[in-house]
Amino acid sequence: MKKILFIFLTTSYMLVADALPSAVKTTISQVKQNHRIQLATTAIKGMSGIVIHDYGNGLSAITHAVVSLGGKQAKVIPYTVIEHEKIPSIQTTVVKGDKIVLGNFYQNAFVLAPNAQSYENVVKKYNRLWTHPDAYALNFLDEDESDISLDNIENFAKKYQIGLVLIVEKNKLRILDPISHSFIKEISFTSSEKEPMSPFYARFEQMTKSLFDSSNKTYTPYYQAIERLK
Repeated sequence: MKKILFIFLTTSYMLVADALPSAVKTTISQVKQNHRIQLATTAIKGMSGIVIHDYGNGLSAITHAVVSLGGKQAKVIPYTVIEHEKIPSIQTTVVKGDKIVLGNFYQNAFVLAPNAQSYENVVKKYNRLWTHPDAYALNFLDEDESDISLDNIENFAKKYQIGLVLIVEKNKLRILDPISHSFIKEISFTSSEKEPMSPFYARFEQMTKSLFDSSNKTYTPYYQAIERLK
C-alpha cells in the first residue's frame, strides 16, 4: 500500500537542465583522524552522500554515509537510510580509494510551498522526481507529529529517499539537504502572491489544519522556525 501511495504522490518533469545541486562522484584520497577524510575533488559544504567499498570480484557495498565539510574535506557518519533488524551492519572501515557519491538522492526532491501556484511553478521549472507534499502531511498522521522540524523532515526524507528539500520564500528558494540539516544553496525565485496555506501547501487542506497547532500562524512562520533550528 505504501509503495502504491508513493507512486501516486510522485511526479516527474523531464526538462533539460536546472540550477539545483546535482550528484558529485569522487573518491577518498586520504583517511584522517576523527572520522575525517579528504576527497579527490571539491564539493559544496553540507552535501550528504555515501561511501562505496569495492570488495573485488564484482562485489561492492555502501559502508557509510558522508557529509561534505566544504572544499575537499568531509566527515564519515553511520549509514542509516536503510535500517532493518534482519540486515547485518557492515563493519568495513573506510580506506583510501573508496568511492564517494555526494547527493546520491538529489534527483528526488520535495517542495515546501505556501500555495498551489508556487508549488507548480517550482516543479515545472526543475527536472526532478517530485514527492508531493501530501505525502509529508500523511507522514504526520503516521508519526503523530504536531509541528515541522528538521528531524521529522529528515525521517520523511529517509523513508521516501528524498535528497533535496526546496523551501519557497518570498524572493528565493532555499535548498536543504535533509540528511546533513544544511542549507546548501539559494536560488532567486518569486513566489505566487496568492494567500498562503497553513502550514504549507498540500491538497489535504482540512487534514493539515488539524495536524498542527491552533494558532493563526500561516506559512512564513513555519519555514522560519525551520531556519531557527539551525
